[in-house]
Amino acid sequence: MKSLKLSKPAVMIPLALFCCFLWGSAFPAVKTGYKLFSVAADSSASQILFAGVRFMLAGVLVIIFGSALSKKFLYPKDLKSAGRCLVLSLFQTVLQYTAFYIGLAHISGVKSSVLVSLNVFISLIISSVICKMERLTASKAVGSLIGFAGVALISLNSAGALSGFSINGEGAIILSAIAYSVSSVLIKRFSEKDDPVMLSGWQFLVGGAVLAVAGGVLGGKISAQSGVKPYLLLLYLAFISAAAYTLWGLLLKHNPVSKVSVLGFMNPVFGVLLSALVLGEAQEAFSAKNLISLLLVCIGIYTVNADFGKNKKLKQK
Repeated sequence: MKSLKLSKPAVMIPLALFCCFLWGSAFPAVKTGYKLFSVAADSSASQILFAGVRFMLAGVLVIIFGSALSKKFLYPKDLKSAGRCLVLSLFQTVLQYTAFYIGLAHISGVKSSVLVSLNVFISLIISSVICKMERLTASKAVGSLIGFAGVALISLNSAGALSGFSINGEGAIILSAIAYSVSSVLIKRFSEKDDPVMLSGWQFLVGGAVLAVAGGVLGGKISAQSGVKPYLLLLYLAFISAAAYTLWGLLLKHNPVSKVSVLGFMNPVFGVLLSALVLGEAQEAFSAKNLISLLLVCIGIYTVNADFGKNKKLKQK
């Protein structure tokens, strides 16, 4: 792909929305994978093993795609580069997806799609308040407050109390969002020295291997149902990470960060809609309270990112 084409709105916008669609589809795809691979909701070890297999495969695909696009094999250039891949894999794959896969086994795809959006607002706080990598503007602060309000709303029942909050459900998804937020800040910093696609590919591969080994040691088991459907789904899950991260990285490389990231509000939209369609969660997805929650989160993400990158150009999502 030529940078000139990737910088055209008619090309950039559909490709960015395609990435959002892929990320949104992960929620119903993972829950469907649990059924096809006989992963029980009470077996955290099997969930971790399943995640490990997916991300090992995703890492291989990212490295292949990235190397083909770069016309050279992507690998850590030295020990410091390898160290950055290891640190990133700890947060972006090991911690994030251990929590994500456990949490998603205990709550709906609709609720997970909204809760995981916390990563946008937590990333902003870490990046601006703690790491001083960007300025916390008024619009970003307002956007974060709106987004937090949306997340809080979906967590409340009609009486205004927490609706069945559990540590291994909602708590795990929130922990996953925090881990992703830390990894987002790390990859922004690490991308100043390393190719972001190389970082993503190798951290997926290493992190996936750690998850697979840990899941196996803890007694996890996955057993595919007969036919090719389970394997096609696993391949699709790997493709989600490989294609979305590689393509998003290219879009950020050839466009102002704000123009790409502002479209991230579609991630929870696709997550909610696809969970309703694939998992039969339409009643939950289209309740008045949850629609308002989704709207608030989308407005929050849009508001934060509409101003994103004006003060400091970031190289990665």
